[in-house]
Amino acid sequence: MQNATPVGASAQAIQDHYDLSNDFYRLWLDSNLVYSGAMWGEENDDLEAAQLRKLDYHIREARAAGAARILDIGCGWGALLARSVKVHGVGRATGITLSNAQKEWIEALALPGVEVRLESWQDHAPGQPYDAIVSIGAFEHFAQLDEDEARKVSNYRLFFSKARELLKRGGRLSLQTFAYGSSRRRELAQDAESTRFLAKEIFRETDPPRLANIAEAIEGHFEIIQMHNDREGYARTCKAWLDNMRVARDKVIACVGEAVYERYQRYLSYSYIGFKSGNLDLYRISLQRVEPRLKRVSATE
Repeated sequence: MQNATPVGASAQAIQDHYDLSNDFYRLWLDSNLVYSGAMWGEENDDLEAAQLRKLDYHIREARAAGAARILDIGCGWGALLARSVKVHGVGRATGITLSNAQKEWIEALALPGVEVRLESWQDHAPGQPYDAIVSIGAFEHFAQLDEDEARKVSNYRLFFSKARELLKRGGRLSLQTFAYGSSRRRELAQDAESTRFLAKEIFRETDPPRLANIAEAIEGHFEIIQMHNDREGYARTCKAWLDNMRVARDKVIACVGEAVYERYQRYLSYSYIGFKSGNLDLYRISLQRVEPRLKRVSATE
């Protein structure tokens, strides 16, 4: 049975963006189609190496290596699913997405041990808990621009409650999301041309969180093991994507038209400036499931 009150962006809004064209995304993402902020190392890193480093980081932080069953919430084109079973010894990796194009892409890879489902995290009912969960770049879609802070926090608490329910005792969730940075949310939402453009033309029905929203929503469900802000890394990723798109300009236009090319160039330029300036942050948060206390612990124990 599907959830009667879906949270965040609708399936249609997600599909309008991610189902645009797999061939289009192949022209400017890396070969594994990883569409989120990379983790850069050396100065001469290339995009592909930086993206694989990011995937390995999340698998490690979720304690997913060698696990029997893991879940990827918002699995994109399946790069983490593939990496987990082919490199990190995961027995079965399940991905959930609302994108038809992404699901079809992953199924065409025919990866042993990988399953992909077209459904919301709210509706996911696996029958038994997972050893680990990873979610990269989905959390941004769990609230809409016109929702107030209380509603946003409520949405996020629903997510963390569901993630806790899906995990075994002591299980970990490795989360990556971008968020509002040094600028206040209301200033960005009402005044910034870039925010209005992104909400209308790129990520419809989507509004990223503030760090305070995340911290409030986690309480009682997970404890924070560690957290990093890598906004510079996302700025560098956006610049790499933008450079790739410009190199492939003629192919991009042939694939999706000049209007889409110009729109995505503008989007990546705004995103680069946002992360570089501190208006946007990129958080990687390692979380462990909170377990009920069996007894009160005294100061003498």
